[in-house]
Amino acid sequence: MNAPATESIFPLPQIDTNNQPYWDALKSGSLNFLRCVECGHSWLPARSECPQCLGTDITWTAADGGAKLVSWVVYHKPFHPAFANRVPYNVAVVELAEGPRLISNIVGCADHSELRIDMPLVLVIEDEQGVAVPRFRAGR
Repeated sequence: MNAPATESIFPLPQIDTNNQPYWDALKSGSLNFLRCVECGHSWLPARSECPQCLGTDITWTAADGGAKLVSWVVYHKPFHPAFANRVPYNVAVVELAEGPRLISNIVGCADHSELRIDMPLVLVIEDEQGVAVPRFRAGR
């Protein structure tokens, strides 16, 4: 007889002084990214200097929630045991309307064959075992 499957603990983010404002904003219902005051470049994930000009005069900016799909992969075997009950699931590269890209998931998509490059997306912040995470759904 097989042992019953146990749900694994969701892998938690490693929060530090650079990315704490990102996670705090998500918990408050906003997706924030960094913008360089010196050159105007915007990016994610958080770091202490601009990846374009290496300037350190940076500020957190709220995204408007619009995005587009850049690329994705569909997992049919879970990458981590916590995702075993979700297969098949997608992992996507999403570009915010303001320019920064992040890795996320497209939710509300029962058929992954409906995903398309440049597909308009809308931010959905979901709770994942007590952690607010940015996900996206088709729309706009």
